[in-house]
Amino acid sequence: MSRTNDLANRINDAYGRLSKGQKQLAAYITDNYDKAVFLTAAKLGKVVGVSESTVVRFAMHLGYKGYPEFQSALAELVRNKLNSIQRMEVTYGRISQSKILESVLKSDAEKIHSTLEKIDEHAFELAVDTILHASHIYIIGIRSCAPLAGFMAFYFTLMFENVHLLQTSSSSEIFEQMVRIGKDDVIIGISFPRYSMRTLKAIEFANNRSAKVITLTDSVHSPMNLYSSCNLIADSDMASIVDSLVAPLSVINALIVALCMKKQSEVAETLEMLEGIWDEYQVYENDEINYIDDSIKMRYARIGDTDTDE
Repeated sequence: MSRTNDLANRINDAYGRLSKGQKQLAAYITDNYDKAVFLTAAKLGKVVGVSESTVVRFAMHLGYKGYPEFQSALAELVRNKLNSIQRMEVTYGRISQSKILESVLKSDAEKIHSTLEKIDEHAFELAVDTILHASHIYIIGIRSCAPLAGFMAFYFTLMFENVHLLQTSSSSEIFEQMVRIGKDDVIIGISFPRYSMRTLKAIEFANNRSAKVITLTDSVHSPMNLYSSCNLIADSDMASIVDSLVAPLSVINALIVALCMKKQSEVAETLEMLEGIWDEYQVYENDEINYIDDSIKMRYARIGDTDTDE
């Protein structure tokens, strides 16, 4: 049972045994969990009209060690229940217009810091080793996680031959792209609230085919971890109209660097080959700023003029 459902069930199961003040707390939290999550025990008590000690006893009556643990469970509830409009209202209600840049950057920095403190280094090393020894690497990220999956696949392709970025809008097409996945392969599923059912089905399918499963998600209680043998946990934004995926991107960067260090010769060989291709076909001539010999530019310009005249 997830931590989110556990909190709701605890409140429902304990309601009949609660004191009058605690029942007021339960009612307020049930109806206003999106606001209660940001309140200290003292502030929550003041809003409801009970003492701070009543709030703390309420949390402990539900089976939590104290208010901080209860608030963490409440955060899980908010993370999964808020829709996009509610997220926007909560965010705009606690950040002034003049402080947006400062607040967002500080919040992102805090997420990276908290991720560093609690990420499982053994799981990270296991992920690196699993990817290194996989015959095929499948990567999936849906909706706001799609750019993360694409970023990972771009750099993985420089290191490995068989990288498959699953890009689709339907579950049936996902299964078609991974129909040959097997025990020697690995799938990396990236998903943050609100979680993607398509990503969950993909990693379930991979698990049923005995493939290795690595997940990058926000909590040990994430449904993505149901089929995973290696869980990489990174903090994401709890309540915002925009998903903050800075910390997950940092974890992906760390994976790429770790794998590059393990495959230095292969990466160097690939890059050398690509440099030759880029030079031969002037890949960056019209795509990116690149200092190229003027004589080359003039030669290509003359060729273009000749073709036009013909």
